[in-house]
Amino acid sequence: MKYIDEFQDPALARRLLDEIHAVTTRPWALMEVCGGQTHSIIRHGIDQLLPDNVELIHGPGCPVCVTPLETIDKALEIASRPGVIFCSFGDMLRVPGTDRDLFQVRSLGGDVRVVYSPLDALRIAQQNPDRQVVFFGIGFETTAPPNAMTVHQAERLGVTNFSMLVSHVRVPPAIEGLMTSPDCRVQAFLAAGHVCSVMGTEEYPELAERFKVPIVVTGFEPLDILEGVRRAVLQLERGEHRVENAYPRAVRDEGNPAARRMLADVFEVTDRAWRGIGTIPGSGWRLAERYRAFDAEHRFEVGAINTVEPAACRAGEVLQGLLKPHQCEAFGTTCTPRTPLGATMVSSEGACAAYYLYRRLGGPIAPATPVEATPVG
Repeated sequence: MKYIDEFQDPALARRLLDEIHAVTTRPWALMEVCGGQTHSIIRHGIDQLLPDNVELIHGPGCPVCVTPLETIDKALEIASRPGVIFCSFGDMLRVPGTDRDLFQVRSLGGDVRVVYSPLDALRIAQQNPDRQVVFFGIGFETTAPPNAMTVHQAERLGVTNFSMLVSHVRVPPAIEGLMTSPDCRVQAFLAAGHVCSVMGTEEYPELAERFKVPIVVTGFEPLDILEGVRRAVLQLERGEHRVENAYPRAVRDEGNPAARRMLADVFEVTDRAWRGIGTIPGSGWRLAERYRAFDAEHRFEVGAINTVEPAACRAGEVLQGLLKPHQCEAFGTTCTPRTPLGATMVSSEGACAAYYLYRRLGGPIAPATPVEATPVG
């Protein structure tokens, strides 16, 4: 299958690994800021194939995981109101709020529906003019363009019973926030290819220069990740700190101009709280003033909500790369995908979910060679 099989070739993987081993002379810590890459790394055992002194730190790359608890609780409040049809992607339904999740809201009579596109929610609004339809719009730069387009369409079509609860976050400010933390150990970044396919790479050179860190844009298949690691380690060994595009089949420096124009029209940059991390300046989007009528938070006047994080959950440390999931005392015991304490365990891109799925038995696990497992979807 094109762009699948050739990027799981075991001979090429071995060659890349040999090169990484050959050039590595010192300990290095690299962070991937993408939940899809994290799952690919753990699923294929890539971190276990690397030299012992090359560490992969799992960053806050799961959009579900970094959605703040206050926003989850606001979603639960809105979804519980009579006359509301609350629409969301399926991975949000089991994310725990302070005292419930969207599945529980639905079991108590709330009209909570799983959709596969924000346009599905807009269509539901057109079909139910007497109901308020809300779409839970979360994600990084990857999912923001279709959400922006849907709001744009709602305005163009005059659909006044549609709104969106927005919790979009941006990667470059998150990198800055991580690098300015006193606990940061990151020496290089693997940047997410799908984010850069939308936004391009123009925001990264300044970060690479200011913090003296290589930033390598890469994809999600095993060979993509190994090539990204190889390039990052080479830069580190040479004392370089540049932006490199190791994913040219999908990423251009300018990104996707049409998508960026849509984002600039519908959204404006704002400070955004990240669950487990705190507020990062300029790290999010909200609806621009022209589209404020479609903002569910304003429409439903959901004000300040008192939230309580589970004391036993250490997801914040996991999201900052300070803790590996299996080092949390609750991992696999009181916290499982069926009884999650935090979103990192329930999300399909969460680091805790990846470790639970592939490494929960404990002890050393023989890693799969890159072609022995199917690709992460």
